[in-house]
Amino acid sequence: MKFNKTVVIIIVAVIASILAAIAAVNSVQATAIAYEEKVTDAKSNIQVAEKRRADLLRTLADAIKSYDKHEYNTLMDVINAREAQGSVITDSDMNEAKNIVKVVLEDYPQLSSQPNYEKFMKESSITENNIRDVRIAYNTAVSRYNSYTRPSLRKFFLSLTGYERVEFEKLSYDVSEDAPTNLFD
Repeated sequence: MKFNKTVVIIIVAVIASILAAIAAVNSVQATAIAYEEKVTDAKSNIQVAEKRRADLLRTLADAIKSYDKHEYNTLMDVINAREAQGSVITDSDMNEAKNIVKVVLEDYPQLSSQPNYEKFMKESSITENNIRDVRIAYNTAVSRYNSYTRPSLRKFFLSLTGYERVEFEKLSYDVSEDAPTNLFD
């Protein structure tokens, strides 16, 4: 009877060891897949941020251009209306107007459209910082994935499961090709 208990204990220990090894190998694969998904998500976040930049900044630039055109047209309408009244501007009138403009500029130096430009610059900064952040997150995810899947023992375990390692490369921080340019042309 003692012999049978020993055999049973040995068989149970061998089966437990095999199951533990299978669980360990599957755990390595599951972790590699999780890191791979984090890299994929980070790459997607970059595309979302770059799409936001392309859409938002062009829309803001178009709005600013439209408002500038409106301001220009309003100013031209006022000038044309004054000219239509037949008023002749003399040198003294011009000097008086310059002094009034000087006082107005000193008291209120902002143009009406200046807040639009300030908003554009703020949104540009926020957007570019967001893109920088998601690029950093992507590079961090690539580093974690690579450092997890490159060691020889893990490569061996991953090959046992049929997992094929993906080659992810970190991003460079050159200006992307789809960065908006000449938005106010």
